[in-house]
Amino acid sequence: MSGEGAPRLELDDCRELRVAVIASQWHEQVMGGLIDGARRALKEYGVQDSTVLRVPGSFELPVVAKGLAERGYDAVVALGVVIRGGTPHFDYVCEAATMGLTEVSVSTGVPVGFGLLTCDNEEQALDRAGLEGSREDKGFEATTAALATAALLRGLGAPTR
Repeated sequence: MSGEGAPRLELDDCRELRVAVIASQWHEQVMGGLIDGARRALKEYGVQDSTVLRVPGSFELPVVAKGLAERGYDAVVALGVVIRGGTPHFDYVCEAATMGLTEVSVSTGVPVGFGLLTCDNEEQALDRAGLEGSREDKGFEATTAALATAALLRGLGAPTR
């Protein structure tokens, strides 16, 4: 199982953080679970200033993440799902989204929670979506990772936005 060995991150109250969640519109059932997981994490850690936006697909996540990072968000959470098909499209979209989100985080200094599921089939995606019966909750995990990283950067004296 891919989530085996995942750490349970301990966070203090994150009420001062401004967080944006961006989510693809493809595969609505999976995305619903990912968004619900993100919202649970935001609530659990006391985030009071959050925004949830929808983008057409996973390919569009990086450009919107960059726009939000440049507009003063302390963390951005990118949620999407790409399911392998019979063409190389899967590889191109996964690589472009992954590299784009990495570039946004490194170039802006704003943590980007990586909640992009790259699955061979719908069953794998559903099993990671945080739905009832799922073994993993990647929306919650990606959000928690972004919050932990933003809190760490603040603790290091990184500029606040």
